[in-house]
Amino acid sequence: MGHMTNLTRTPFPSPDTLVVTDAGLETWLLFDRSVDLPAFAAYPLAATVEGRALFTEYYEHYAAIAAEVGAACLLEAPTWRANPDWAATLGHDRVQLAEYIRAAVAVPDALRGGWTSAEPMLISGAVGPRGDGYRIDVAMSADEAAEYHSFQIGVFAETPVDVVTAMTICYAEEAIGIVIAAREHGIPVVISFTVETDGRLPSG
Repeated sequence: MGHMTNLTRTPFPSPDTLVVTDAGLETWLLFDRSVDLPAFAAYPLAATVEGRALFTEYYEHYAAIAAEVGAACLLEAPTWRANPDWAATLGHDRVQLAEYIRAAVAVPDALRGGWTSAEPMLISGAVGPRGDGYRIDVAMSADEAAEYHSFQIGVFAETPVDVVTAMTICYAEEAIGIVIAAREHGIPVVISFTVETDGRLPSG
């Protein structure tokens, strides 16, 4: 496939537009649907009919709220844990991981097919930290982080994802690396950090 795909990304709505996002898929799966999530990873569910049905149920809830209030809607693909290190702990190599990522993005994208509101629906590719989301295991340089996260972001670039959203990032270099990788793949990126109660990053 390579970079032959010429996907048109949905532009971000204007700054004064209300945007409804979803809100904590993994927590909902664990506590409201009693789904076992090894490594807190939701992405493998995209490979099953039951898993895709759960994702659809979850997304439809937020899409309905957005439609009701006339807001734009942004849905995060269930890919927060879909990076090579976490995938390896689950027994998935990069070829399998890419398939899972594509399947994960396809669920909210299918929902977008039925979206009829005036404001746009955007699909975001969720990116999580290489390690734990709340403490630093092994710190990378910005260049190392760019190289590491380039795999997942590169797969996103070949899907209908409009933006990459990095969440629970614990230190600046990893965030910078994610931004570099997203820029190299020509995809917009949003960065969100884990912040301690003192307002600082876990790195201090």
